[in-house]
Amino acid sequence: MNLTLGQKLIRTKAVVPHKDPAAPPADISSSGLARTLGLFPLTMIGVGATIGTGIFLTMAEAVPKAGPAVILSFLIAALTAGLTALCYAELAGRIPASGSSYSFAYATVGEFAAFIMAACLLLEYGLAASATAIGWSDYLNNFLVNAFGFHIPEALRSSMFISGKNGLEVHGGHFNLPPVLLVILCGILLIRGTRESATTNAIMVLIKLAILIFFVAVALTGFNMDNFHPFFLADVVNKPGGMAGVAAAAGTVFFSFIGLDTIATAGEEVKNPTRNVPIAIISALLIVTLFYMLVAVSALGAQPAHMFEGQSAGLAVILQNVTGAAWPALVLSAGAIISVFSVTLVTIYGQTRILYAISRDGLIPKTFQKVNAKTHAPVQNTLIVCVVVGCVAGLVDSTFLWDMVSMGTLTAFMVVSVAVPVIRHKQGSHMPNKGFKVPFGPYLIPALSICACLYIMKDLSLTTFRVFAVWMTVAVITYFTYGIRNSRLNKN
Repeated sequence: MNLTLGQKLIRTKAVVPHKDPAAPPADISSSGLARTLGLFPLTMIGVGATIGTGIFLTMAEAVPKAGPAVILSFLIAALTAGLTALCYAELAGRIPASGSSYSFAYATVGEFAAFIMAACLLLEYGLAASATAIGWSDYLNNFLVNAFGFHIPEALRSSMFISGKNGLEVHGGHFNLPPVLLVILCGILLIRGTRESATTNAIMVLIKLAILIFFVAVALTGFNMDNFHPFFLADVVNKPGGMAGVAAAAGTVFFSFIGLDTIATAGEEVKNPTRNVPIAIISALLIVTLFYMLVAVSALGAQPAHMFEGQSAGLAVILQNVTGAAWPALVLSAGAIISVFSVTLVTIYGQTRILYAISRDGLIPKTFQKVNAKTHAPVQNTLIVCVVVGCVAGLVDSTFLWDMVSMGTLTAFMVVSVAVPVIRHKQGSHMPNKGFKVPFGPYLIPALSICACLYIMKDLSLTTFRVFAVWMTVAVITYFTYGIRNSRLNKN
């Protein structure tokens, strides 16, 4: 049967009913990936992909936009992520596959929309990994200064291409080496296998949670309520102030909730995914929101809002200013080095699993789905991702990367929200879901989630929308020149 172009664009993958969640899961999924992840390491993957970027790196970007009201920005971002987390929890229980929202879209709204979603996820994960690796360089330098009095030479910790006041600036001879070394270390761990990577990540997550508790305890000794007045920024040039500034800052920090999506990318490597994936998503969100709020309040109480702008290794500097000693900053920088390492690790992991899922469906070359027989890890896939992420991190400034990641994340979250009522309609009563279900029916929570995402998205910069439009154009061209002809559904 020959399908029309329209039918090809909306064709969907079959949704296969799950076995009883109480039944012992197979050690190897049907795709060849090993089911090695339990509930705790899976939750730590979500926390590891989230805590670190939003706190250690983006305060310097978000506080200048909103002032002390950045606390509301974190709350808005958390509320939006919470609404979407409920949608993720149901879909992950129904469709426990690698690929996260890409797989959800393919099973519900069709192949073309799924490919566009895949492009958003690749943008989201690739740039997030590069941006967090770049931020790691500042904390590494702060640690070396406080511990040994050694500065990494400027030419080896700054990018060649930087966004300046007058547009793009090219600094010949500059290369940001520390982020590239970080990406190499992450690649080595991921090639060794998922179990080893997850165990390493869980240890690093517990360490950084302890470091953040240490930060809150020390910062509160210098807490000054006057730092919260005025709560909203006044309207000045390039600073919208008021709720406009809060919304703009929410767009900047929203990318840090990427960890919810990362949990869903591991669906085919999770033991009892129908139960564990939804619980891990909701648990990670609660842990992350609690720590974000504690650190944001204590940081703003310890330092006036105007001092955050342009501040590198900001939390370490705050502790040094509060105590007048170097050792608290040394401890914080060491924690940040571990923290951002874990964020980069799980973000690269998520990128490789999304590429794996797309390749398995025939929409991109088969290289990305080849799995090592010994480690059950997609080695070639991982190497390619690490090369691309390392090049971006070593050469490009991170100024615009945060908002681009937020754009990709918000788009993915909206598609996930749309997929909930569609999957309920497709499965009907003949395919009951024994896992989590979105409360209040299939329409209310998804609709609120979409509205919240649009509210945050509207305040992203015009440059972000332009770059996103170019990326989407490339994705459409790729689909019609390669994906639509090589799709497994097309061959079937």
